[in-house]
Amino acid sequence: MNMRQRKLRNILLLLLMIYSPIGLKAQNKIIMPEFLHKGDTVGIVATARKIDLATLQPAIKLLESWGLHVLVGKTIGKEEHQLAGADWQRATDFQEMLDNPKVKAIWAAKGGYGTVRIVDRIDFTNFKKKPKWIVGFSDVTVLHSHINNMDIATLHAVMCLTVKSATPEAIESFRKALFGEHLEYHIPSHPFNKTGRAEGELVGGNLSVLYSIQGSSSAVDMKGKILFLEDLDEYLYHIDRMMMNLKRNGSLNGLKGIIIGGMTSMNDNDIPWGKDALEIIQDIVKDLKIPVAYNFPAGHIKDNRALIFGKTIILDVTNQETIVKF
Repeated sequence: MNMRQRKLRNILLLLLMIYSPIGLKAQNKIIMPEFLHKGDTVGIVATARKIDLATLQPAIKLLESWGLHVLVGKTIGKEEHQLAGADWQRATDFQEMLDNPKVKAIWAAKGGYGTVRIVDRIDFTNFKKKPKWIVGFSDVTVLHSHINNMDIATLHAVMCLTVKSATPEAIESFRKALFGEHLEYHIPSHPFNKTGRAEGELVGGNLSVLYSIQGSSSAVDMKGKILFLEDLDEYLYHIDRMMMNLKRNGSLNGLKGIIIGGMTSMNDNDIPWGKDALEIIQDIVKDLKIPVAYNFPAGHIKDNRALIFGKTIILDVTNQETIVKF
């Protein structure tokens, strides 16, 4: 084989690698579940705190207005103290939704605490073969992180409980994300922003939950990623402690960018900490040479815009605005 023939062979091998299914999977590591169409079914489950069927009616009506069918899980209306039934009941309900071929998306009814108690009971074998959208925020961060580790995308968006109070912008972003329409956000600049441009896979969620799963199989690898963080009802020194943990364990070192969402209803001690949540974060990340965007509309706020975790995004932080393109 002469030089020209070898070059031709190498070009053909490269083209096969790029355009074959194996090559495509290698280049596009994250698997995107199929987007929804009218007539598809969405399952609603409670993986954490209890909730009754009456409270779900605004969420059910919303899905039906989009032409979707709703399958209400067995955990709705169940009760074991704070939780929507015993661990095995919540795990079984979630498992049945995962394995039901008619269900195209699973929407968390409510957050609180409890998802971490069931995640290790779940068999994701069928889910990996045919992924579906897992939707929610707050305590659902456990599932986002655990599933993103499987190289499958998830949807950080409003939950059933928050539909009634959510802004039209939050609801519309949820619809667009669920049906595969273009998502792009232009957010006013914040004084703490660090300008710059980054492209990378978006991961993250609730800071307290991410902190609590550090060191477990559900802890997401943040290296080379863009990290989103939000939180609710924490003491300010807790925010400092959790951010210091991420800094000291090396999670912040390999990031390409950071997006800070709502830091809502924070608490302080009788002797004040001396900084609010955003000032705490700003102080800890100030030496990072990456773009950082503050006050992004997502988290425990009414304007909770949808974010696709696992998807590569462009984060462009300028002096005028923050742009996030999916």
